[in-house]
Amino acid sequence: MRIRCELILHFLRAQAPDILCLQELKATEEQFVSKDFERLGYIHNVVRGQKAYNGVAILSKIPLNFSQSLDLLGNGDARHIAAELVNGVIIDNFYVPAGGYEPNREINPKFGDKLDYVAAMRDWSRNLNLRRRILVGDLNIAPLEDDVWSHKQLLNVVSHTPEEVNLLLSVLNHGDWCDIVRHDISEGKLYSWWSYRSPNWDAADKGRRLDHIWASRDLVRDDHHSCILRAARGWQRPSDHVPVMAHFEI
Repeated sequence: MRIRCELILHFLRAQAPDILCLQELKATEEQFVSKDFERLGYIHNVVRGQKAYNGVAILSKIPLNFSQSLDLLGNGDARHIAAELVNGVIIDNFYVPAGGYEPNREINPKFGDKLDYVAAMRDWSRNLNLRRRILVGDLNIAPLEDDVWSHKQLLNVVSHTPEEVNLLLSVLNHGDWCDIVRHDISEGKLYSWWSYRSPNWDAADKGRRLDHIWASRDLVRDDHHSCILRAARGWQRPSDHVPVMAHFEI
């Protein structure tokens, strides 16, 4: 956590977003470092931690009214946290299970858990009054052909299988969310994750867009913008994920 904290602080000093959402903390609430964040102005935070696994947090310079968490599979995993800003906008921060390596729930229970989790997200989303809401997170699925380095070669690789993609798109479409990053950057290859297994990730560029920002349609404007901070993958001792950012006038 300490190594990642230094990277996060570096990012915050350079980019200074109003709100930061984190996934896969692998720390309890007590272990989560907050004083360093507070010194940079992130004095409002909600955290749902879990020792050595999962964990999600929202850090904000803007006051937060309330927080809640969903346990979509009923197994106690810390995979969701939500907070409402003082202007009424609700932010949902998700960490979807990675799903293991074999895309077959019969021989890989982790893949089944992933499918069940995204199906539960779909059911939750269907019942929302979808206004003034933003959904972010490591959703661990790259849904579009240009969200992976090779659509054909990854069709049987967890994160881009048709079963996962169809489920995630059902969350997006049945809830009538807008995929903000693809709304703003509609063409071309776009990645937020590069494997640690590639010794020369930049040259090989075998990435996937696993990290997402969605919004309810009433928050979609022509003047907002998004970006993915690819350069962060080249930082010292980096994460395999890089920050995804979107600007809203709300």
